[in-house]
Amino acid sequence: MTDGEPTTAIILAGGLGTRLRSVVADVPKPMAPIDGRPFLEYQLDYWIDQGIRSFILSVGYRYEVIIDHFGANYHGAMLQYAVEEQPLGTGGGLLMAATLAPPHSTLLVLNGDTFFDVSLSELIAFHRQRKSDWTFALFNTCDANRYMGVITDDDCRIVSLRSAMSDKKPFLGNGGVYIIQSDVLADCGYAQGEKVSLEEGILSTIQNAGRALYGLACPGKFIDIGVPHDYHRASEFLRT
Repeated sequence: MTDGEPTTAIILAGGLGTRLRSVVADVPKPMAPIDGRPFLEYQLDYWIDQGIRSFILSVGYRYEVIIDHFGANYHGAMLQYAVEEQPLGTGGGLLMAATLAPPHSTLLVLNGDTFFDVSLSELIAFHRQRKSDWTFALFNTCDANRYMGVITDDDCRIVSLRSAMSDKKPFLGNGGVYIIQSDVLADCGYAQGEKVSLEEGILSTIQNAGRALYGLACPGKFIDIGVPHDYHRASEFLRT
């Protein structure tokens, strides 16, 4: 495991945003405007404030909108782009982006359409303490229609990634914020350029291979702008 907190983040920002088309112009989902600013700006600002100095954006659908807006630098952080000419899925996008990351590094990985108020220092301390290969930030939810439950044992090791839950009581869901050891991706069973899901493909494979996956329940606020209802409340959410 590398020393120091991660300073590079990969953002999975290739979403089509089809469920938002009724309320948002034809732009990549992370570029959906919130009070006149792209959602992605809020996310970048949050992690820059916690020490991230380099971002690799996995982009696909209308990627030129993102590149033209941000360029190579944003608020002192360097931005690189891994462009999918054909859709590769979240897992395929991550594998492509990881080729631009420093070798043998600890990385922050983020979903481009969610905002989760997670302490980077607390998450990396947990990651180190558990000697984890892949650490999830988990949030409490009751929305079983949108989120699959993540089940952990008493030591917070993940024992199930795809467990159906009930809307009747809270459960731990995947918050789309991860700390990973980049070398784990070399053992994920999929080649760079291959189309694959992150959760159902890569994560399932590395868990079955015996890699150490852990989850930390985080109390911070969480929003997923993928549906109009949550998109409309994002303005107030990001101001508080």
